[in-house]
Amino acid sequence: MDFSKLYKPSALNSYQFIALTGLIMSAGAHLVLHFFVHRLPEGFRWLYVCWAALYVLASLKNLFGKPDEGHHHH
Repeated sequence: MDFSKLYKPSALNSYQFIALTGLIMSAGAHLVLHFFVHRLPEGFRWLYVCWAALYVLASLKNLFGKPDEGHHHH
């Protein structure tokens, strides 16, 4: 099992990349809201749970899924 598929940017699948980008952008928004607006919208922290769940599911697919076959157009 190749665990570099969990952290190496070139080995991530598109869903892992989206989840990591979402986590980073949510953290940035969290900092801006905390320090400049001084409040967070209700339920904002659930974003982290959603991004983490997407990352875990995508990682499982990346680790245990079969490599995609190319799209064959006939």
